[in-house]
Amino acid sequence: MPQFMDIHRNMSGLTADDLLAAHNADLEIQDTEDVVFKQAWASPEDGVIFCLSDGPDAEAVKRIHERAGHATNEIHEVPLVV
Repeated sequence: MPQFMDIHRNMSGLTADDLLAAHNADLEIQDTEDVVFKQAWASPEDGVIFCLSDGPDAEAVKRIHERAGHATNEIHEVPLVV
């Protein structure tokens, strides 16, 4: 299954609790699109969140984030991983 890194911008002031809540919101509905969210990272000062997931395509990842209430700004397939 393809792997994706998506980026959320303009999230300044984000706390660890906020990041966990957003990630958990994705996890609650990920099965509806056959997506598996693996990990999330954030830089509160920069207002950027990065999410790593497996899924059938970028559109499925996008739909989960939108339904969870935090649309993503960019999604990139990452076919090379070491």
